Amino acid sequence: MNVVESVPVLVEAPCGKLEGSRRGGLSSFKGIPFATARRWHMPERAQPWSGVRSARAPGAVAPQNPTPLEGLIASGGKNEQSEGCLFLNVWTPACDAAKRPVMVWIHGGAFSTGAGSIGLYSGKNLATVGDVVVVTINYRLSSLGFLRLTDITDGRIPSTGAEGIADQIAALSWVRDNIVAFGGDPGNVTIFGESAGAMSVACLLASPKARGLFHKAISQSGTAHIARPREHANRVAEVFLGHLGAAANDLERAPVEALLKAQADLTAEVDNKQDPHKLGTMALQPVVDGDVLPLWPIEAVRAGSAAGVPIIAGTTTEEWKLWTALDSKFHTMDEDKLARWAERMFGDEAAALLAADREGSPYERYVQMQTDRAFREPTRRMLAAQSVHAPVYEYAFDWRSPAMGGAFGACHAMELGFVFGTHSLPGADNFFGKGPEAEAISLAMIQAWTSFARTGVPKADGVDAWPQWSKASPAAMVFGADSRAAHVSCFEPRQAWAALPDRFVGP
Repeated sequence: MNVVESVPVLVEAPCGKLEGSRRGGLSSFKGIPFATARRWHMPERAQPWSGVRSARAPGAVAPQNPTPLEGLIASGGKNEQSEGCLFLNVWTPACDAAKRPVMVWIHGGAFSTGAGSIGLYSGKNLATVGDVVVVTINYRLSSLGFLRLTDITDGRIPSTGAEGIADQIAALSWVRDNIVAFGGDPGNVTIFGESAGAMSVACLLASPKARGLFHKAISQSGTAHIARPREHANRVAEVFLGHLGAAANDLERAPVEALLKAQADLTAEVDNKQDPHKLGTMALQPVVDGDVLPLWPIEAVRAGSAAGVPIIAGTTTEEWKLWTALDSKFHTMDEDKLARWAERMFGDEAAALLAADREGSPYERYVQMQTDRAFREPTRRMLAAQSVHAPVYEYAFDWRSPAMGGAFGACHAMELGFVFGTHSLPGADNFFGKGPEAEAISLAMIQAWTSFARTGVPKADGVDAWPQWSKASPAAMVFGADSRAAHVSCFEPRQAWAALPDRFVGP
């Protein structure tokens, strides 16, 4: 087997000269600094450098705690951790004047873990198949990116709780200013992300500071029902400081290790101790600060904050199995336990929701209700909100993981390896699966995502035309449901879910 060796490749951009790698008709540039930021301050544009900077290895990743799910779906790429983590990576067919569509990936991880450099997110296949430029980015996470301290420190520490979103906007500004040198078109930029990355996409759709920096958007298993009000964020900060055990005056000098421990303690309290402070899941998430995020994202989108921006949005069909597949207490759930959970979660709305879908075991119904609550219903509401202002398209992903005898089903994150064409990487293939059917699904998704980035209309070879979504005709492209790579289906809204107040949906 012949191995294609990489050779150095040079590019001169406004940010400075870079030496990357070229292999098999594709150039990559990794570890490019796009901004700098002092702890709990807004990012500042990285200054151009002199000389040639090596861009052959990823930069540091944001400080974060390990997660048990990490080894299940990730495939390397997490370098050393550092507060100086604002790096991005670029894959391009050529550094020429072709002005290709640009796709900027925002990673997920509950706003607390992840990195743009994870091997699963390699831009190689998207760039090669679609003739696009792919950019993957880091942003500050958890307490360093989404902790509001300005109020409880009387402004001495200026963090608003939206610093992580501001980092993403800084990366998009870098793309605007530099991507032409990499063969990309700054006038044709698509943002796409999964989970917290898709929630970030919603925040960017809502942010006036991001307006004009991108032109299309793809939301994979996300929601615009995200971001806490300032009063709630202040309570999170107070509880966080209690776990940190440090006075506010000592915050700037607190070791990163202490911040990470406080984050872990806060998460454990929310997840495992009935959330005594009523902070909710993902306590450290973006904050409606009045500047980066003037409004709750779903309200902003409804009001036309992203008018003219076409979107694709969708989910997997069994999102919640990622968190329940290996936990026996969920599999033994009976009707009484399901009803008690529904009453705690939905109050007076529970009976109607339970009556809306009586198919399957209590466990399967629980998975479906959690999937609908956290992902599918918010996605439909975002599609409805944006459909007034631009073309929108829905997808559903129904390929099931072979891992653990199929226990994970079509769970959260299942589509990632197919969008990037990395599903068959050694180790990752155990979770995503492989073979001719998997390859066909992946090719269809890559073609659809990249054609959307090019023209605003998703298309794939050998697949029926993907119709626009509307309230009157809620059609979706389904990937992986049967022997076909994809087909069009119509998911009629269920009235019980459609009538549910906004406060009950989302993470």
